Amino acid sequence: MKKFIELIQREFKLFFNNKVLLMLFLGAPVLYGILVGHVYQQGKVTEMPIIVVDEDNSPLSSSFIDMLSDNESIDVARVLPSLFDSKDIAMQYEATTIVYIPKGFASGVQQGRLPEMTVFVDGANTLTSNTAMMAVNVCASTLKAGIQIQAQMKRGVPAKIAAQQYEPFKTTFVKQNIRSGNYLYFMLPGVLITVLQQVLLLGLALSFSSEFEGNTFPDLVRKIGNPVGLILVKILPYILMSVGILILYWGFGQYYRMPLQADFGRFVLCTGIFLLAVCFIGVLVSILLPSQLKSTEVLMVIATPAFILSGFTWPSSLMPEWVQAIANVIPSTHYLRIFRLLFIQHAENYHTNKALVSLTIIMIISFMLAVVILWMKIKKIKRTIKS
Repeated sequence: MKKFIELIQREFKLFFNNKVLLMLFLGAPVLYGILVGHVYQQGKVTEMPIIVVDEDNSPLSSSFIDMLSDNESIDVARVLPSLFDSKDIAMQYEATTIVYIPKGFASGVQQGRLPEMTVFVDGANTLTSNTAMMAVNVCASTLKAGIQIQAQMKRGVPAKIAAQQYEPFKTTFVKQNIRSGNYLYFMLPGVLITVLQQVLLLGLALSFSSEFEGNTFPDLVRKIGNPVGLILVKILPYILMSVGILILYWGFGQYYRMPLQADFGRFVLCTGIFLLAVCFIGVLVSILLPSQLKSTEVLMVIATPAFILSGFTWPSSLMPEWVQAIANVIPSTHYLRIFRLLFIQHAENYHTNKALVSLTIIMIISFMLAVVILWMKIKKIKRTIKS
């Protein structure tokens, strides 16, 4: 029994002497609790941006826009005079809904005709689009009730009876990109992209740390003394294997009959930069932390919450700014936005420019840091070899 207790004490000492393991074991639950808690802190979707096209420009249409602005679930990002370029502007503001008020809307209501208000709903994200659609519907229904009750009461009809009369205008909801309403089409690509990032990070965590631990790094330097060459040697096998994984993913898409039509050239460009950004981050951590275990543990901490923080399922605009800042450092955050724009929303290529620039910045900074730090280690090894 005494030996058993001594062994238990020994394990505790080993645990508390391993600073990385101690930080992960005690810090990870706290970190993830704070991160996930702040991501979903509001508990419901609020202030979703919408676009209003007001061709009528009447007091009635202005009243309706004010009602939309007062609804806590939505926020009127722009009011446009026509439908021209409204889809592009909606994508710029990440608005899921366009409310179209046609010319002659108010006069039609006043003259007893049945004018039509059209609501275009982008179903790329089921949660946000349904929330915005319901909020617009509530405002439209309230406006309808107010108009018809007031008109009937002016004619001497009791309010209770007036509420049961005809509706003064028609509301038509046009759903776009509705295939994403199928949760398989929506969730599977997002999860698979996150998994690809995770396996790349965990694989490259061992790229240089295994060389440092096995004391084989000096032999490697004798063969290739150039830091850029060394990094390319380490990442190229993973890039090639990633192509195989992407082909496998395409096979999944064919098997499940998923709609995967997009500009192939743009997809290849964005995917290439994403893979390089992930690989350079993995290499950088592997160079900084010469222990295989430590580099793997650190990259697991980075990779695990990536999908939650990406904004793919929950709007990133509802997250605190410091959480958004963390999310924006993770490559999958930007690549998932690109994927949704290209494959789900069928957006034009220039809509992906912002996310592509962010990915490129992550790639360049990670690469430069990795080259500089590796160059310092190579220089140190060369001095040791000469002496």
